[in-house]
Amino acid sequence: MGRRICCSSSALLFLLIFSRPAFSVSSGADTLSPDGPLLDDGVTALVSSGGSFRLGFFSPNGSTNRYVGIWYNNIPHQTVVWVANRRQPITARSGNLSLTRNGTLILTGENTSALIWSSESSSASALRNPVARLLDDGNFVVQEASSNGNVDPNSFAWQSFDFPTDTFLPGMGLGKKELSTGAILNINITAWNSSTDPAPSRYAFGFDVQGDPQIFIWSDTQPYWRGGPWNGRLFSGLAEMMNRSDSVIDFKVDKNQISYRPINQSWTIVMWKLDPSGYLQLLVWIEAEQFWILSWSLPKDHCDHMSSCGPNSYCSSNVWPPCTCLPAFHPRNQRNWDLLDWSDGCMRTTPLDCQDDTDRFFTQSDTKLPDTSKSTVLNANWSFGECRALCLSNCACRAYAALNISGSGSGSGCLIWTDDLTDITVYGSGLGQDLYVKYGTANIPSAVSEALRSHSNRNILMIVVLPLAILFVACVVYSIWRRKKRSSHIDYEAEEKDMELPLFDLNTIKDATDDFSPDNKLGQGGFGPVYKGKLGDDQEIAVKRLSKTSSQGVDEFKNEITLIAKLQHRNLVKLLGCCIQGGERLLIYEYMSNGSLDTFLFGEAQTVILDWRARCGSCGKKTNA
Repeated sequence: MGRRICCSSSALLFLLIFSRPAFSVSSGADTLSPDGPLLDDGVTALVSSGGSFRLGFFSPNGSTNRYVGIWYNNIPHQTVVWVANRRQPITARSGNLSLTRNGTLILTGENTSALIWSSESSSASALRNPVARLLDDGNFVVQEASSNGNVDPNSFAWQSFDFPTDTFLPGMGLGKKELSTGAILNINITAWNSSTDPAPSRYAFGFDVQGDPQIFIWSDTQPYWRGGPWNGRLFSGLAEMMNRSDSVIDFKVDKNQISYRPINQSWTIVMWKLDPSGYLQLLVWIEAEQFWILSWSLPKDHCDHMSSCGPNSYCSSNVWPPCTCLPAFHPRNQRNWDLLDWSDGCMRTTPLDCQDDTDRFFTQSDTKLPDTSKSTVLNANWSFGECRALCLSNCACRAYAALNISGSGSGSGCLIWTDDLTDITVYGSGLGQDLYVKYGTANIPSAVSEALRSHSNRNILMIVVLPLAILFVACVVYSIWRRKKRSSHIDYEAEEKDMELPLFDLNTIKDATDDFSPDNKLGQGGFGPVYKGKLGDDQEIAVKRLSKTSSQGVDEFKNEITLIAKLQHRNLVKLLGCCIQGGERLLIYEYMSNGSLDTFLFGEAQTVILDWRARCGSCGKKTNA
């Protein structure tokens, strides 16, 4: 078979050499035909019809090697998204990209007898009038020429989207694809070896269809990062990214392939790129600023690395140490676990009973589901209860989860695990999915039993206690508000019936004292300050403003001023009334321009007027009155 390929390639090269056209493709066209090759002349290139992408020869920054590639046409910083000859560069500006009469793309260098790269037909039928066209989504396709220029994806004999390099573009599909020839393609993207060398590195990203399909980054074919399965709404390992308010993409997932599109296709330029260090980056072009921003990068922390805590445990980024055994499990190697080596994972504390209906389930909430490569998808239409019953009756079943949670309730479909549970992450943000893990109850230690009860009751406590706590706080706040409102709105008609003094309106007193202006303050007593004021009829008053920190209630205050009113005397300052409103308790007195009796009794300036004999006599007359 290898000899036939060699002969076929030689025949193609013979045709290319001896039937070379006298002209090349015109610059700016989107189509390459057998009559016009694409030359590495520094000018000629294909440009997609909408002007989004350009195909031509280029050299990476820091390299003189030449490659055929595709990059964004309107972005000033050359961003290459596909390379044809990534494994074999051209060392001089002598490249020639041609389309043969049977629809095969051929790249040759200075020595046209040496084949640098060629496409492989994906179609079982031969083309009669082939053309190669650069589409506006960045896909370079070979198809039968169409008189009306229409593009039919089903008619592609070959397309670059089936052979991507390091970039996952909108509309591109990753995963398994069956060609019309019967061949099966596993379509992944592979990082460049370095920023100057587009040769494939050890890192690849793609969609694995084993078990319940999920996305991976591989390092030398070994899983390095896992994005989890699709649950109808999101990939369980991308819950935080896909629940962000500024999310820019929507995924489309079926059993064989994954693709995506920008949420706003009219203006968003977005791409996934796997960099040489193995990081999968979601990049968004900001036109106004003329640069790419990094919207998301994976893996992002210790918990993102595949099975970082070993089997039957989970990883949580917001605690230290990050690894914890699942309830009803304990470290397989306690010494290593204490030394922060979690690779051995955890093992069951008590074996499953598999009889007498004694096994139970605990709910591990908010998770990235375990690795589903070895899981079993039983039925996409089963209810949650049917899935639980099957797992309980199957001794090999270790755990189960809903296959699809896009609807209401607990979800639908049945996904079960019959092996160790690996690569579980617990988010702590409420964005993950519930996992139901089976455990045996016979002879289980009391400490583990208590932990399981606590774990299984946690959701119930949150559902019951949290609303009750909120209700209690609301009741307390409402009670305080009602009390303040009630104290601020006194029934003045009832007060006037109970009291022998007139009640003053608070606004009247505020107007009289210029809203208790410091300029009108006469002094400070033990129960509060005293202010001078003037009523609307020009009557001068003194207002004692009782301190709000006083423990005296309204009823006690009313009783006190009733007693004061009954003690009216010609030698006492006359009490005109009071105010009980808006939390204020005010006593309104007649203003005495010469001061009050205590000024004459105790004021130092008055000792020259009244000696102590006169002062004591005045007090005696007052008390005898």
